[in-house]
Amino acid sequence: MTSLPLPPVPEPFRLPFHYGALHQIGVDWLVDPDPVHVLLAKHHPDLTAATFDDGRALVSLNYQLYFAQYAFGGGVTQEIEFNVVAFPTAEAGRLPRLTYAQYAQGWDQTKLLGIARLHVVCDNPFAIRAGRELYAEPKYPGWFEVGLPSLNGPAGATWTVRCKAAEIGPDDALERGTAPLLDLTAKLDGLTAVAAGSAPVTGYGTDREGRLLAGPMNVGQPYAWYDLAAPAHSGRTRLAVHAPDGDLGRDLRTVLPAGAPAAGAWTFQSAPVAAHHRPYYLPTGPRR
Repeated sequence: MTSLPLPPVPEPFRLPFHYGALHQIGVDWLVDPDPVHVLLAKHHPDLTAATFDDGRALVSLNYQLYFAQYAFGGGVTQEIEFNVVAFPTAEAGRLPRLTYAQYAQGWDQTKLLGIARLHVVCDNPFAIRAGRELYAEPKYPGWFEVGLPSLNGPAGATWTVRCKAAEIGPDDALERGTAPLLDLTAKLDGLTAVAAGSAPVTGYGTDREGRLLAGPMNVGQPYAWYDLAAPAHSGRTRLAVHAPDGDLGRDLRTVLPAGAPAAGAWTFQSAPVAAHHRPYYLPTGPRR
């Protein structure tokens, strides 16, 4: 047994953090491993980038919309993560050899293959603070304009996410900027998904003292994974980086060539907990 203590949970936070609902899409790219290894070493020196098909590394963009209920009320949060799939270097001997498709469907039961967060852009100052203090996430402010599949909207399976810059004001309120950071589109209409039991997903962080943290996240149902490897699906996703000289844009450009086709996409949408139905008229007697 290790002698390491558990990381602290500062006030006012409580763990585990329970999501009231979650809507999520991730897009994966298989890329040249060399620049990924260099970039990962700068952010997380005790992690190694996993390699899959033909020795390629795996990077992803992961958008989340989630709801939470607190003692004082409720909150809605959006964020997008730029991640490298990686594992603790000291645990390399425990990992099975997997293809990307096997990993994406949850075949790694060690759960050592996790997401090493390089950038997390978030529109909720409280969630930014929680991510930094609890999980050592490199989290900073931004805001979003999105189009999502929804039971409250037209039928379809296309996701569009525009992330823009923001700042946190002196009163801890989000101050929206006008500069776009990136656009992500995934057109999944007409595709058949595979149920993927990949949870819990291990998220890795490195704190200011250089200590490596691992935090698992469970979800209440399987993810839906879409195999986009076929050339016919190369136009299903699109990424546009609008701030290539910023930290996020520079790191994306370092590892992800412009126009690179995605290897796959995965989604999660919480089931509704209630539905308010259409009203109807009642017959009434003559009015006096």
